[in-house]
Amino acid sequence: MEESETKQNPAFLDYVYKLNEGKELMEALKLSLKEIDNLDIDQFNRIGLRTYQKGKWTIHKIIQHLIDWERIWCFRAILFARGEGTIPVAHDQEIMGENSNADELPIEQLVNELHIVRQSTIAMFGSFSRKILETNCKFFEYEMPLHAIGFTITAHQIHHFNIIDERYFALDK
Repeated sequence: MEESETKQNPAFLDYVYKLNEGKELMEALKLSLKEIDNLDIDQFNRIGLRTYQKGKWTIHKIIQHLIDWERIWCFRAILFARGEGTIPVAHDQEIMGENSNADELPIEQLVNELHIVRQSTIAMFGSFSRKILETNCKFFEYEMPLHAIGFTITAHQIHHFNIIDERYFALDK
């Protein structure tokens, strides 16, 4: 794709910023860590591997998906922060979900891993200067500032935690 064909501030960023409700980046990241710590593991265990609809991921796979994508976004952030020059490629979440072994792992292990990954993300974004956070990141089909990657991580969690709350918790009645 030609450079002129990339879209600045893609439409999904409006949703990302809406979910973050005007918070500063570090505030949003730290709040998201608290939300991870407040997950009801007992309720997750009661729901187990059930889904609200055939073909949908289990809570285990959703948590694994959050972990995987946070790592991918952090890798992308490092590429841009360090001026490496590579344009990150797209990844297929469905293929990644199909090939994960999340359903074989205890939910406690997955939530703990998500907590650790988020702590690392907070440390990484906390180390970036204002100049680095304002770096323009050119992806395969869009552009956005580097700080938007951090907000994308927190919004992704909010989005999936809302789905768990709205669709999976009903399975525990």
